[in-house]
Amino acid sequence: MIAKSESRFIRINLITIIATLVVILAGGIVRSTGSGMGCPDWPKCFDQYIPPTSVKQLPPDYETKYVEGRKKKNEKFAKYLESMGKHQLADSIRKDQSILVHEEFNAAKTWTEYVNRLTGAILGILLLLTAIFSFAYKKKAKRIIVLSWLNILVVGYQAWLGSIVVSTNLTQWVVTVHMLLALVILGIAIYTYNYAKQLHKEPTVIMYRIMWLKGFLLFTIVISILQIILGTEVREAVDSIAKSLQYNGRNTWVGKIGSVFSYHRDLAILVGISNFIVYKMVIDRFSGKAWPLITANYLMITLIVQIVSGFLLSYLGLPPYAQAIHILFSTIMFSLQYYLYLLVYRTKTYKTA
Repeated sequence: MIAKSESRFIRINLITIIATLVVILAGGIVRSTGSGMGCPDWPKCFDQYIPPTSVKQLPPDYETKYVEGRKKKNEKFAKYLESMGKHQLADSIRKDQSILVHEEFNAAKTWTEYVNRLTGAILGILLLLTAIFSFAYKKKAKRIIVLSWLNILVVGYQAWLGSIVVSTNLTQWVVTVHMLLALVILGIAIYTYNYAKQLHKEPTVIMYRIMWLKGFLLFTIVISILQIILGTEVREAVDSIAKSLQYNGRNTWVGKIGSVFSYHRDLAILVGISNFIVYKMVIDRFSGKAWPLITANYLMITLIVQIVSGFLLSYLGLPPYAQAIHILFSTIMFSLQYYLYLLVYRTKTYKTA
């Protein structure tokens, strides 16, 4: 029987996983609507806790103030990169004058970015509660405590990186790292959730060989992560094209992306085939209400949505709603694949005496 304190941890951990997906969706909306610089400072927005709704509410001489603030923060970030041996990246941060360009005030973009930050703050609170409740496992599973508090450190680094995203005026590779770090936070939360759920259960035993499924599922997760990385590069290319065209001629952007778009599209075919093979292997080995089968069914639904949103992006001129959906469901796909792997990892093949 699961203790109340353990059940409480499992519930808050699940809520945290859902909240992480909501934050990723909010980030996708910010990127697809070009609202990343809606708030030119961090953590406040135009030096206010509640952002302005009109130009009249803006602080006096705010353009000069925030540009100077960015210069100082970027210099600190450049020194941080140099301490890691990334001298070329540090020089690029110092010499890139575009990061000091001020963006005109737009109330819709400001509030879009502000809501994104609010969801991030709520996630931080949920992660802290998850870490506190993890002490329910101090005698049974200390790894849950260690990983839950590790996630606090990761999200703290993520928050700092968010401030760098703002100070560097959405420098592309920084935005990409920001996205990938969100997957790390999500992965840790999923692992602790599954570990807590399975702690009092015996491993599942089936009649079929499971090693092939474990290995191929791991391969599928790896190529899905590579696909997400390629997707962020496509997104970066789109951002550059959009800025160069002053956000006009949206229907021409796809044709200007270049080879990275072709790689992303071709790898998507492999991702689709791999996920279908995983699904076939799961339904051959599990039946009824087995969680691996239920998870695999959700994975197929997610894959279909992802394919449809990909077609919408390719042939309808990158509509913002499709971009947000595509980012969200790529993350959901990773989450389901990883959760399925954790379930399958505990499964054993029955051996006759």
